[in-house]
Amino acid sequence: MEKATFIGYVESIILPLFTGSTIAGEEESSARDSEVALGAGGTVLIKPSKNDEYRLILKRNLAFKTNEVALLKSIIAEISNVSNLGLLLVDKSYLSRLNMTAIEKAICEAVTETASQTLLNIVTLLDSYSSRTYEGKRIDFGIIINESIDIEEKKENLHYKKLFNSDFFAVLSNGVQSCVEFDKDGYFLGHMSLEKLRFRPTICSYDYISFARYCDSNRIGVVLDTNGDILIFKNRSMIYSKKRGVWNSYCHDEIITLLSNRTSQSMKEIRKSIYFTSLDVSFANTGGCLAYLNKLSTEQALSHIDLDDILTEKHFEMKRTQLAETTKKRGKNASIIDYANITYQEYVNNYEKPKTAALKQTIAGRKFHELNRKLREELASVDGATIVDYDGTIIACGAIVRIEAGSAGGGRLAATNTLAKYGVAVKISQDGIMQAFMADKKTKKVKEIFTVG
Repeated sequence: MEKATFIGYVESIILPLFTGSTIAGEEESSARDSEVALGAGGTVLIKPSKNDEYRLILKRNLAFKTNEVALLKSIIAEISNVSNLGLLLVDKSYLSRLNMTAIEKAICEAVTETASQTLLNIVTLLDSYSSRTYEGKRIDFGIIINESIDIEEKKENLHYKKLFNSDFFAVLSNGVQSCVEFDKDGYFLGHMSLEKLRFRPTICSYDYISFARYCDSNRIGVVLDTNGDILIFKNRSMIYSKKRGVWNSYCHDEIITLLSNRTSQSMKEIRKSIYFTSLDVSFANTGGCLAYLNKLSTEQALSHIDLDDILTEKHFEMKRTQLAETTKKRGKNASIIDYANITYQEYVNNYEKPKTAALKQTIAGRKFHELNRKLREELASVDGATIVDYDGTIIACGAIVRIEAGSAGGGRLAATNTLAKYGVAVKISQDGIMQAFMADKKTKKVKEIFTVG
């Protein structure tokens, strides 16, 4: 395989699967070196075949794990097989589909050794269902493959291939309140209600918390949602998704670490709440912008926020002082001076600020990570930016950010880039893509730290 072709595969297929990873260069290699190996400093080295005389260096903030190296080995092997087959194909248009099948096969093999073929076939079937409707509504499914059960008496009428061809099966589960369960070979075990499952810690989007609780080490969960996306769960976590035809891996620990912005003041609970809320907004398809400020950057960030959007007395006073100083420097008698002698509560109640008053009462003095998770999602979905101070205090929700001159991209991206100068900021597009940004400590320029979805 030509180097340029392989690099293209790595950039388009492999990097999205490992959040925060980049190609950090290459090194010389020989036939004695394996196609995939751990490198220095937690990097991983990859090349398409034994005989290639180079290996690309993949790097990210957290070291690559053993299971991720195993997935990479499977992906490289499958891509190599497709590449060899591609030499024999007259119609090269089949190659993109073959590459996608190769990735899906590698992912399914990484998820399970005993039921990988069943999982792959179900993913393929759900892919074909993603554009179908039942009585005018988009189809959604929740499916469990139980690796620990192998039915002795196999009834062909209860095999998933037969059931998926029956219209009634389309409404038997949705992955939110219910699911259907199969053994490792794809034979039907029954229906499961998810409403009364005992609490277990999970990492997934809000709607699928109950489903994820059921997906322990022996149960693989697969969901087709109403957007046509396919989600894979195991060990009570959402681990892969296929959105808009692209597979993503959810490296949850890596993302939470990246969101810390390397500051000692960052509390883990706040970082987790920022990430979980971004995930929830992503799958709700509402779009949003979340910013988590550094301890010493609050005043600078306030220069981009209107007084009307501020939800705490402390930050109101900081902003009012800031405005007064700016007005004094310009030598103008601005109307802000009219507010110099009133309290924050009087300002909210008496100057027709229904949005501020309602949001303030809703939050009721609680910090961001102390709020109910569904409420956090709804607040972050309000048009504008949700801005959280270093200690979790909510400064603003639905804030219109004053972007700097020359900002590129749409309004939400420009606002995210502006706020990223003062901490870390996450933009969630309406089609579910999460992008996080922060300022480089040396150059002070805003850089992207990860994209998921």
